[in-house]
Amino acid sequence: MFFPIRCFTCGAVIGHQWEEYQKQVKEGKSPAEVLDSLEIERYCCRRMFLSHVEVMDKVMRYRKF
Repeated sequence: MFFPIRCFTCGAVIGHQWEEYQKQVKEGKSPAEVLDSLEIERYCCRRMFLSHVEVMDKVMRYRKF
């Protein structure tokens, strides 16, 4: 759904870096290079970025008003 504000494992605040990560990856940089430039070093936090799947668009198709 939405990118989490904190890492599920260590509790570090990482949510504020999601937009910058997405922007740089769309520009063509490798995810590892972007995570290094954002100084995200813990493997648990890196996992949060690498494994996130944006499914909000799919869920919104089934909403009811």
